[in-house]
Amino acid sequence: MKAAFITQTGPPDCIQYGDLPQPTPAPTEVLVKTTAVSVNPVDTYIRNGANYWELPNPFIIGCDLAGVIEAVGAEVKDWQVGQRVWGSNQGLLGRQGTFAEYCAVDPCWLYPTPDGVSDEDAAACSLVGITAHLGLFRDAQLQSGETVFVHGGTGGVGSMVLQMAKAAGARVITTAGSEQKAARARELGADEVILYKQHDVADEFARLCPAGAQVFWETLREPNFDFICGCLGERGRLVLMAGRDARPEFPVGPFYVKGCSLHGFVMFKATPAEQRVCAEDINRWLADGKLNAQIGRRMKLSEAAEAHRLQEANTLEKSGTLIGKIVLTP
Repeated sequence: MKAAFITQTGPPDCIQYGDLPQPTPAPTEVLVKTTAVSVNPVDTYIRNGANYWELPNPFIIGCDLAGVIEAVGAEVKDWQVGQRVWGSNQGLLGRQGTFAEYCAVDPCWLYPTPDGVSDEDAAACSLVGITAHLGLFRDAQLQSGETVFVHGGTGGVGSMVLQMAKAAGARVITTAGSEQKAARARELGADEVILYKQHDVADEFARLCPAGAQVFWETLREPNFDFICGCLGERGRLVLMAGRDARPEFPVGPFYVKGCSLHGFVMFKATPAEQRVCAEDINRWLADGKLNAQIGRRMKLSEAAEAHRLQEANTLEKSGTLIGKIVLTP
């Protein structure tokens, strides 16, 4: 089978595209014929060597996939050949990744793809959607009528946070770097959009939400906790899901006096049961049209190295050339 893989960590140029043996599913696994995958920043970190576990060699890159079940292990129940599925949490904790024509996957990480939802959309929503759901509902306990602030409401995770918060009945305030991105954020349901290149975000937020937000979702790799604390209302909840190398100052006094709480997490440490709760809502919202995938670029699997370069240019260098996810097809 064709696959995008590495034999050593390093820059995007270390990604190879070529033939690898097609995996044989274990008795507890299913074999998925891949139809779409998507790129996440964590994929680029792992490829570049930021690993806390040993990688298989060769290591197939990628976390997300959508496709069709090709074969079912002898001990697998409730899954059938020909069933459309999507999933994430591959390529992590020593598991092989998804950038291949076939993937052997434990079905605890798979979910049925709803009728009427494309495989590309399912793949694009997988890791970012599960991430957003965990942070908003498991950790921040978002309630209808509350206000959510999220940086970058058209980004991979940001667009999921925005739409899920609206689906739950929240008011959403977000930021955008251009009129084009602001318009897209409003299409996704944002109640207010602050153009951060034209306005002081703290001043604009204070005008729009003088009592402060109940939930602040930080997508930036270098959080400004003084700004965040100023935006949070009484008993506000701060969600962190980025910035592994960040070491910013923290305003302890103002934070605890407001009774605020901080919730940091990575989605791949969530249990299969926790992730399945997220997937059930994601499926329902995708089917109902309340959740829309944000696909910024479509590429072929053979272009995996270029896809990683594009992702890094936007994640690390803030090039602003991508709105949404990169989706690849075999």
